Amino acid sequence: MRYFYRVWFLITFLSILAFLSLWGRELTANCYQSEIKKVQGNSLSGLIESDSEIEILIGFYKCNGIKRGDIVAYRHSGNANPIIKIIKGMPGDRFSVQKLEDGGSRVLINNEILVNHQGQPYLLGEQAYQLLSLYEKDYAGIIPPDAYLIFGNLTGGSLDSSRFGLINEKDIIGKAQNEQ
Repeated sequence: MRYFYRVWFLITFLSILAFLSLWGRELTANCYQSEIKKVQGNSLSGLIESDSEIEILIGFYKCNGIKRGDIVAYRHSGNANPIIKIIKGMPGDRFSVQKLEDGGSRVLINNEILVNHQGQPYLLGEQAYQLLSLYEKDYAGIIPPDAYLIFGNLTGGSLDSSRFGLINEKDIIGKAQNEQ
């Protein structure tokens, strides 16, 4: 009789797991919609080239967590189209801006120099230094909840956090995926 209960329990348990797994996949598939967009600009050059087509999964982060390195579509004020950037700094990360002897500056995330996709460090100008230094001071060098640092792939910066600072999670409209 004990054998029967063990088998019954195992079958019931596996059935529940299978149901939850299928239900979770259905929920995830229904939490975003897909749009194909043409990339305008070269800020992700080396990763995604200008005039390539990308798929934007609008609403993807309603059901999925944002991860470092994700390429995201971001609603930037003044732009009709979303801009596409890479998540470089996450909530809770330590960040600082380091002035260099040549007048440029570097961003450090968790005491590591921030680099682009090719492993080259971002070298930012005085305006980016001043802007990001204010955020560093205001938040005691820790990226606050629901805030992110986003960058393109150009080491000199682009229309990214080097120009407008930290962004709010609510302005990330989806995940971008290269169609190639």
